[in-house]
Formats: sequence, structure tokens, C-alpha cells
Amino acid sequence: MTASDIKETGPASLPRTERNDAPAYLQRYLARENRGGKPHEVEEREGEGPLYLRRFRDRRSGANPLEAPVPEWEGQDLGVTQARARITKTKEIVPESAEAAGPRTVTQVHIIRHGETQGYSTESGLTPLGSWQGHRRGFDISKGIREGERVRIVCADTNRARQTAEQIRKGLLDGLTMWGRTAEISEVDGMAEFRNFQVWTPEGLRDVTQAFRLYQKEMEKYERVALGDRPLWLVEVDRFWRTQQGGGDPITYWTQIPMLCFEPPSATVRRFWAGIQRVKAETPGDRIIVATHSGPIRVFAMAAHGYDPGEPYNTEEVIVKLLEGDNGAFLAYRNRVSEVQVPHLEEMPDWWEGLSGRALPTSLRTDLDEGARA
Repeated sequence: MTASDIKETGPASLPRTERNDAPAYLQRYLARENRGGKPHEVEEREGEGPLYLRRFRDRRSGANPLEAPVPEWEGQDLGVTQARARITKTKEIVPESAEAAGPRTVTQVHIIRHGETQGYSTESGLTPLGSWQGHRRGFDISKGIREGERVRIVCADTNRARQTAEQIRKGLLDGLTMWGRTAEISEVDGMAEFRNFQVWTPEGLRDVTQAFRLYQKEMEKYERVALGDRPLWLVEVDRFWRTQQGGGDPITYWTQIPMLCFEPPSATVRRFWAGIQRVKAETPGDRIIVATHSGPIRVFAMAAHGYDPGEPYNTEEVIVKLLEGDNGAFLAYRNRVSEVQVPHLEEMPDWWEGLSGRALPTSLRTDLDEGARA
């Protein structure tokens, strides 16, 4: 084809690209409008179509769904109504009555780990981030505080736990002010039941962090002199801290390795339950907030779940909901909820029963025989 041929044919031989007609979906819509609208909007077809479409028409028309006939399945009455089935639309099945819901919650306990601390080599307080973490946790809890509710705040007897509890209290007050609600928030009280697990030292029972300086001093003395055997408490504390220095988890070591100079994990679980029951008896119906340490929180959750859910992060919480009467409790930690039995501490076994002399702990020895005294 020559250039003259192309010039003669010109653009008339090329396809047209401009569109001035409506697109296909708009043409179909206009055609339906000309026929009287959509099929479900045509009066003569109001009683036809599937059930969901008829219900949709009822809602469009403003009809009361409670007056609609009971749906049938294969021609048989199912015995339910739309209103009765509506409760299953939520993520949780809502009971129809308080009796069907079971025992109600009378006390809710938040067991919270302390915020980020400046270090574990001394009995130090929180970092600025740790203070913010505590304040934020209190602010989050304030969202669920009801008008006129009473909140009791307690903590372990350490600087980092007390400062966390004080920041939680400030966050609670700030949140309640923002939401326009009033509640009775107590001052921070220390409770021995919620202290960290203890280790025996020549100076008495100490928090494992509080015992660090004495451990360092004694270890340095034995390394310099290099005479004699180290006492058992020093050996066990040394193993505990070397586990952390080596990148391991010292709390896992404490939960798995029997140590004679460390408080057993089961003992911490027992006194935590004792503390919860004491606070509940002193201030029934209150919400309880406990600022404490990761080790006892971890074994407390382990005892309820039956497995190790892992170390709690700073200001992470375990929630315990105590039920009315002697109906137990629900314990929630890391998206797992377990129904547990609140222990009757007076019925717990006495492991020292029938023992005497050196088989008993020092605090339980009353009258030692001559051999034990020697």
C-alpha cells in the first residue's frame, strides 16, 4: 500500500474510540426503571422470592418482624421467632435469663506486673517508660469502671511495684475524669501476700533482687580468698543470676529446678489466693488491682491453666473473676480463660504434719531434742 492509498482511506478506516452511549450496567438499570423498577420492588411479586428477600422487603416497608409468621423448614414449624434467634447474632451466646447465665461475678481482680524498671541489680524504681506503662494500664481499666464503683489498689512491698500502683491510680483518675464518671479509688496499700518470691539469706528472707547486693559482696569475697565451700543459698542465687546473664530465663529455672533456699512456686500461688480472699473479705464487691511481680503472676496462671503461658510483659495483667458463693472463679490470661476452684486454705494439706526437729523449717521449730540442738 502506497502513501497515497493511506492518505485516500484516511482515518475513516480506523475503529472509532469515542463513546456517547451509556455503559452496559447503566443501560440495564434504565431498562429496569422503564419496566417498573427492580423485581422485588414490583407489587405483583411482593409475596415471592426467598425468605431473606421477603424479610428485606419487610424492613423496607417498616413492618414489624415480630408479627411475621414463624419460619418453616420443610413445611414444619420450627418453634422459634426472629426475635428469639436474634441473640445468636453476637459473638457470644447471650442467655435469656440470669438463671441461665449461671453465678454472677462479685469481685474482679486485676493482677498486673510492674512497669519497666531501671534494673534488677538494686531495689530501683521505674523508668519514664515504666511510669507511662502504669498510667496507660490504669487509663485502660478506667474504661470499664462503672458509675459509683469502688476500686481497691494494693501492691507488693518493692519500689517498682508501688510506683506502678501509684501510676495506675493516676491513670484511673484521669480516665474517669475524661469519661465523666465518678468512682471511689483507694490509696495504694502494700500487702505481704502479693510480694515477690523470696530467697533465704543470712540477713533473713529477701526479694531475689534485694538479695543481689549481698550475693555480689559474698561472691567477691569467695573469689578473692578462694577458701572453703560456698553456702547453699549463695550457690543457688549464683545459679539463678547466671541463668539470666547467659541469656536464659531465670523464672523458668525457678519454676522447674527445686531449690532449698528459694520460696517454692506453690507457696506463692497459695499466698496469692490468701491475699485475694483477704481483700475480698475486707472490701466485698470492690474491684481489686494488684501491682506485683512476674514470677508469682506466671506460676499463678500456670496453676490455673495447667501449662506455662509464658512470662508476662511489663504491666500485662491476669484477670480473676470471683463468682458469688463458693462457685469458684474464672482466670483469664493471654486469650485463655480457665474455670478454677477457689482453694479453701484451711483445708490445704500441712506438709510438716508429723515432723519434728530439723525436718521442720526454722520458723516452725518449737522444742528441739538435744541432738537437734547440738
